[in-house]
Amino acid sequence: MDRVVGMDPSTAPPTADRPEVRLSDPGEIAAALPHLLGFRPRESVVLIGLGGPSGGRVGLTVRADLPGPHDAAGAAVVLTRSLRTDRLDAALVVVVSEEPDGVDPWEDDELLVGAALPHRAVVHALMLELAAADVAVRDVLLVRGGRWWSYDCPYACCGPGAGTPVPGGVSPLAAAAVTAGQVLAPDRAALGARLDPPPGTHQLMRAACLRVASERAARAREAGWAALTEECWTVVVGAVARSRPGVPAAPLTDDEFAAVLWALRDVRVRDRALSLALDDDAAAAEALWTECTRRGPAPLDAAPATLLAVSVWLRGDGAMANVALERALDSDPDHALAGLLREGLDACLTPGDLRELVERAVQGE
Repeated sequence: MDRVVGMDPSTAPPTADRPEVRLSDPGEIAAALPHLLGFRPRESVVLIGLGGPSGGRVGLTVRADLPGPHDAAGAAVVLTRSLRTDRLDAALVVVVSEEPDGVDPWEDDELLVGAALPHRAVVHALMLELAAADVAVRDVLLVRGGRWWSYDCPYACCGPGAGTPVPGGVSPLAAAAVTAGQVLAPDRAALGARLDPPPGTHQLMRAACLRVASERAARAREAGWAALTEECWTVVVGAVARSRPGVPAAPLTDDEFAAVLWALRDVRVRDRALSLALDDDAAAAEALWTECTRRGPAPLDAAPATLLAVSVWLRGDGAMANVALERALDSDPDHALAGLLREGLDACLTPGDLRELVERAVQGE
């Protein structure tokens, strides 16, 4: 299940991590889904939390693969529980599916309209669970084939085979997402594939990491661990400088990537590297963490993956933060910082909240 702190369309003043964007009708909501999630959902159920002074602020967005009819009730419990971790006043439910219309098992139930639209069992289970959790449901939508339907609409335009076209063009939310640096992935798998290792690097990087490990051990015996920590920080700073966008520099070698990976195993160096997400080198650091995560063998990839999660989360890309933290915890389930960040993302910590915590950590508070 994906949990993303969405952009913030509200009457509150816009900030760097919460651009002011308004989603005023179901069509705009349907068009905004990929930008709320960071990828184009397929065969998914999405819950969007709403709150704020106007009641229209997009908060936590929760997505899961569509469950089968027999699993609908259990999925509804998990999705509702996840959404309730946010401060919300209401919710939107969106089903994304290319499944054709079918026979509605509740066609005689007057409380359920849109009789032949698919996945009625999932919708029914969510409505019951959200009502039990005292969450008002603003609307329930089906998005399919570039059109949208409302399950609660009794008119012909919402009937099976009809639907309303999803608006095209560049929406305000899409523009805000691009401004924030979000790169839209075609689907969830493609988002994860951004961290796949380059072809042919696996054995080469393992060999490089073994060489650098031997060199670090010899250097520690010669100069001591305190001196080695400072040398490791110099290695990281130099690699970030060579990763700056638009700065001509020779690509890092396998041994140089391995040196950064080993440097970040030092918790003091890794924690110091958090500060790079707050200054002018944030983009360069993010590029370096991405490449180190792609190339690094487990468990050396856990530290750069965690730093990558912080970097993308600070600029509002919660979907990629999810992917990076999954990589870190898959590689090293006991990685303390990744575990804390996972809890923070699950608790709907906003990018602004995270920035404040990182600033305090950097200042030693």
